[in-house]
Amino acid sequence: MSTNLSAPFGVGDASFQAAGGESGLTRLVQDFYRIMDEREDAACVRRLYPDDLDESRKRLGAFLCGWLGGPRRYAERYGSISIPQFHTRWSVGEAERDAWLSCMALAITKQGYSDEFAGYLLAQLRIPAERIFQAGQRVCPIQPTTL
Repeated sequence: MSTNLSAPFGVGDASFQAAGGESGLTRLVQDFYRIMDEREDAACVRRLYPDDLDESRKRLGAFLCGWLGGPRRYAERYGSISIPQFHTRWSVGEAERDAWLSCMALAITKQGYSDEFAGYLLAQLRIPAERIFQAGQRVCPIQPTTL
């Protein structure tokens, strides 16, 4: 993809380029998981991941690459994905959603992105985070029965 410096975020590869390309996304993902490991308030979401985060890092980096308009690395390596459906295997509530977004917000601040792009990126990440939360609510509506 070519870079169009006048394109707004979300058009072509403008967001991918603003994130620093694949190397920039690698730094973002590394910081994100490091922050998740360090923060006690993120333990609720960290427990959803395996102890070894290598594969999680690869998958998130590959996803973000294509999601932000760069090469579709996730599809190349893993095939297609439905973000909400994929995450229904875990119980993702408000606490997990909010902790994930908090860790991502902190990771974004470490990247040196423009304020405009940092705000845009976090706003865009809220969309799949909310969809994952909502999908979990629809999948796990089991209520105890009273006798």
